[in-house]
Amino acid sequence: MAKVAFIGLGVMGFPMAGHLKEKGGHEVTVYNRTAAKAEDWAQKFGGRTGATPAQAASEADFVFTCVGNDDDLRSVTLGDTGVLAGMKRGSVLIDNTTASAEVARELEAAAREKGVDFIDAPVSGGQAGAENGVLTVMCGGEPQTFDKAKPVIDAYARMVGLMGPVGSGQLTKMMNQICIAGIVQGLAESIHFGKQAGLDIEKVIEVISKGAAGSWQMENRYKTMNAGKYDFGFAVDWMRKDLDIVLTEARRNGAKLPMTALVDQFYGDVQASGGNRWDTSSLLARLDKK
Repeated sequence: MAKVAFIGLGVMGFPMAGHLKEKGGHEVTVYNRTAAKAEDWAQKFGGRTGATPAQAASEADFVFTCVGNDDDLRSVTLGDTGVLAGMKRGSVLIDNTTASAEVARELEAAAREKGVDFIDAPVSGGQAGAENGVLTVMCGGEPQTFDKAKPVIDAYARMVGLMGPVGSGQLTKMMNQICIAGIVQGLAESIHFGKQAGLDIEKVIEVISKGAAGSWQMENRYKTMNAGKYDFGFAVDWMRKDLDIVLTEARRNGAKLPMTALVDQFYGDVQASGGNRWDTSSLLARLDKK
């Protein structure tokens, strides 16, 4: 059992922190900008709350952060009330935020000055994966730090891998989002085409899902897409945030991502029609729009 702090109790962080307490058996202290959310978590799982990120992290062996973006991450890690102000030497900061590789390297440098180890560890699997404790975690950091942190991360994960030095976890998550963007757009176009052709989508998917066209998205989203329901999982606003990170990094490293840039524009169309909080499969709604 370790002493753990978890900063950020959104739709992902709330259950992830719960798994650290219940499945991992760790002593967990939480912090959330909305204090009532932290109190709700403590009441549900029996942990403690901190008044600031620094206070929550003050006795922890491992500190997890899971917030919205680069600026949110800086606000809960740096400064007088950030976690690094409270963390003890030899402890480990593990960031589960989907953020830039640049901010990961920035935080690693700040952590090193405090005698703290750092791992960037973005996750994939969505809200359902977080709630069920079966996330995929992509890590960047030193091997010895990873070996120390992995048994703790395992509480909310089914796959945890070290991708390389700090920043590699975030770069791997960018690759993940590139793949998802293309797969969802392809599935949306396929279902739209089938509808226009007058085919029975259920029958078609039953067949093609067993072949080379099969994917997680097809298996888990085609029924809701075909029904025009888009309130399942990862929101369009979040995907556009992630794709902005991807495209910014691509401009930096010279990668050519024409499909990703186009799908990002399509998600912009979904937002413009009021689908900000629809899930990512709502690319079909854009095609079906009369």
